[in-house]
Amino acid sequence: MLKHSIFLRIYTGLVILVVLVALFSYLLVQIINYQRAQEYRETLTDGMAYIISEGVARQNNPQQKMDWISDASALLELPIYYVKAEKVDLTRAEAKRLEKRKAVVRWDAQTNVAYIIMGLQEDPKHLLYIKADKITERQMKALPVFVLDYLVYYPGQEKKYLEKIQHYFTYPIEIQNVQDLPLDSEQIGRLRLDHSIILYRDSASVRGTTISIVSPIPSSTSEVLVMGPVPLFNWMPFQLAAGITLLSLFVLSLGVYGLLVPMQRKLRAVNFALNKMKTGDMTVRLPVDSADEMGSLASSYNNMSDHIERLIEAQRELMRAVSHELRTPVARIRFAMEMLADEDDYEYRIQQVEMIDKDIEALNTLIDEIMTYAKLEQGMPSLEFEKVPLFELLDQVVIETEALKTGKTLELQAPPLHIEVDAERRYLHRVVQNLMGNAVRYCDNRVVVSGGLDEFGNAYVCVEDDGPGIPEEERTRIFEAFARLDDSRTRASGGYGLGLSIVSRIAYWFGGQVVIDESPRLGGARFTMTWPANRFKRTKSVERNESDNTDS
Repeated sequence: MLKHSIFLRIYTGLVILVVLVALFSYLLVQIINYQRAQEYRETLTDGMAYIISEGVARQNNPQQKMDWISDASALLELPIYYVKAEKVDLTRAEAKRLEKRKAVVRWDAQTNVAYIIMGLQEDPKHLLYIKADKITERQMKALPVFVLDYLVYYPGQEKKYLEKIQHYFTYPIEIQNVQDLPLDSEQIGRLRLDHSIILYRDSASVRGTTISIVSPIPSSTSEVLVMGPVPLFNWMPFQLAAGITLLSLFVLSLGVYGLLVPMQRKLRAVNFALNKMKTGDMTVRLPVDSADEMGSLASSYNNMSDHIERLIEAQRELMRAVSHELRTPVARIRFAMEMLADEDDYEYRIQQVEMIDKDIEALNTLIDEIMTYAKLEQGMPSLEFEKVPLFELLDQVVIETEALKTGKTLELQAPPLHIEVDAERRYLHRVVQNLMGNAVRYCDNRVVVSGGLDEFGNAYVCVEDDGPGIPEEERTRIFEAFARLDDSRTRASGGYGLGLSIVSRIAYWFGGQVVIDESPRLGGARFTMTWPANRFKRTKSVERNESDNTDS
């Protein structure tokens, strides 16, 4: 079904394209978010990595460093390992981050565990290795403790040193007055008890939900340390959603264009052929490379071009033939009229009148043939198909032909009386009449007419004679208008070369064909026309209803 409907193919292609674009967008979002999540984890830990590194560096001896690391581990409730740098395999990008005193985060998606690697100031041989399998409020409230521990060494200069280390943090870290913060009485009370608090803020802006950590400063009762707001990770921010949507629409537009390009190319070829046709060039034909609507359009155009080209050629041939065929009887009539004017002999005048009458009859016959051929050639005539008893029609034509006293033997091989075929009676009569007239004209003595149904269920009529037959190389040309063969089929035999052309066109409009070969019984020519015996086959339901009505 898909190959026969270009629109169904386009619809199917659009569905597949939408599914593929959706899958592509999903994978692209996953890849982008994987990188965004990795960058988010690293930026959140960069500042604390610097602070922890500074805290370890301030210790005077290895034992004090180990004690400080142990206290930090207990505070964070996360294991912190003091390991040799050579035991950790680092990539080039990770080594560069450590050189810049930034953290390296290795995320295990299967276990949801983050492994954080931190460098140590003035100790390139050792690293801090943290395994973070959970992040709770305990870990977040512990972060200000490390910052305050760093500021202890700079009394009275806290704000100055916060500004100095701010570039290690991707979120604000500053000292503010408690009164400037939107805190309720309960939160202020907890600060006075030296407890840190976490503030959650939902915003309709691009930042979305944020977290701020507020921690009291031991040396001040009016000021607090504020870390944040830190935006929570947004898996689908506006920029990403807008970018993916625009990219998806762009890919869809390209896909739709790709689906429509073949149709556009074929329509362009049709337009080119039509423009050529307008200039009178009928030689252009369209390739029929599919069974869909475009293939049907190309086939219809080719058939139309063939038909128009045939009509033009038939018109030219008709004009040439008509002018030639009319000239002879008209000249004879004119000559006979001139003879009548100067002739007093009554018998001779009667003879000339009879010759004029024969020429007029010949002209009438010629005009009738030309009109019939032109009607059949120009387009489908008005056909009124009906059930025609085949025996009755063949017998009628045989009787009419015998009445002409041709002196030839006519034999009818009668089909069964019950055989009825769908046909236009007038045109079917014309077919049998033309074939019999042609056979009588060129046979030696005998003509056989037959008809019936063949093994495929098609109707047929067959006329064969014992004449000289038609050479195989001339059998195609015999159906051309005004075509005459040499030798036995000369102008003296009578006819105008239109009879077989009319038969060929009637066969075409009947949905059949006419073929010529050699008669196996008589040795002459055999003409056989076949066409569908039933133009419209009745369905089983209709036949069943008719049977029921008959039974009732």
